[in-house]
Amino acid sequence: MISLTYSAAFITFFSVIGPPKVLLAFAGLAQHHPRRDLRVIALVSSAGAVLIGVATGLSSPWLLELFHISTPALALAGGVIFFLYAVGLVLGMHTGAEAPGDDGPDLTSGMRQLLMPYVVSPLAMTGLLIETAERTDWGWRGTVVAAFVTVIAVDLACVLLLGPLLQRTHHTVVELVARLLGLLLAAVGVDLVLDGLLDLGVSALGHRS
Repeated sequence: MISLTYSAAFITFFSVIGPPKVLLAFAGLAQHHPRRDLRVIALVSSAGAVLIGVATGLSSPWLLELFHISTPALALAGGVIFFLYAVGLVLGMHTGAEAPGDDGPDLTSGMRQLLMPYVVSPLAMTGLLIETAERTDWGWRGTVVAAFVTVIAVDLACVLLLGPLLQRTHHTVVELVARLLGLLLAAVGVDLVLDGLLDLGVSALGHRS
């Protein structure tokens, strides 16, 4: 049972903050930063993602209670955020992030741009809160946090291994991948909205008679 729930959480995080999304941001950075700086940016951003992700995942029940947020409301809000972000990707608008080429060559600006897919992104935090809100026990929250950390580790490995290749990748290829990713994220957003409606009792929209 633990392996199944871990797998479900892993797939959720892989779809919203997995290598396709992180490599998309990293590809823009690779055009303007030397290889040594790229490694530092990747390591520091990954460490920050792990720290904030662990803190958010383990404290999620208190965060939801503090802001008086119900699970259905969180699913609806997360679905809308996912969908709007996905539409931006499909249309070529990099919402909430600096466009490739606008980023300066310093490490601070690079880390800020890479942290967007990891931490600042509402996609990551919404997915983490939704998954941990499924159950209230510490075991489940630990499982979800472990899945989150695993995806961050996979992202870091992909970034470090593919960094030299991304430096030679044409911007058009990056844009094509972004639009495909947007289509997939749009489907995730719609699914979350339907889940929120089902939790509120609007079953007619979630199931066909």
